Amino acid sequence: MFRWAEDDLAAGAPPCLQSQSQPADDKIYIMYHGTTRAAADQIKKQGFCQSKDGMLGRGVYLSRDLQKASRYPVELPEDKRVVLRVRVNVGRVIKIDHQRHPLQKTWHDKGYDTAWCPPKCGMVRSGLEEDCVWDPKRIQVIDEICPQKTATYCGFGDPYK
Repeated sequence: MFRWAEDDLAAGAPPCLQSQSQPADDKIYIMYHGTTRAAADQIKKQGFCQSKDGMLGRGVYLSRDLQKASRYPVELPEDKRVVLRVRVNVGRVIKIDHQRHPLQKTWHDKGYDTAWCPPKCGMVRSGLEEDCVWDPKRIQVIDEICPQKTATYCGFGDPYK
């Protein structure tokens, strides 16, 4: 088993960083991007690249929810994943909260910089928040978070020794 943790943020920082509330226009947020070790190294050297397509069209897919980002890439074992912690200037934000939203893949053409899918809106199978940022230059890598192996307790003796 593994756990994903933010252990170096300010004391008392919530692990979900307000993923329930819509990002405010022109604000800077801490977000996360789950990826492979090789891709993380490449991103740290050269920056992010837009995905060619996805649920929200082209852009860089992120979340303010560490648990959401830690699930990616889904086909990779958890101990092989890396989550990049990033600082994002979201610019102008649109809420996309249902499938077949009229601007689901064309939001950038209407002047938006970030598309936000709120938690439990039916867009994301996990029910967790997702964001898509059009311009990779709005994203700055802070550091990376790797899964920490947790001890398993089998019921014998004191688990805290």
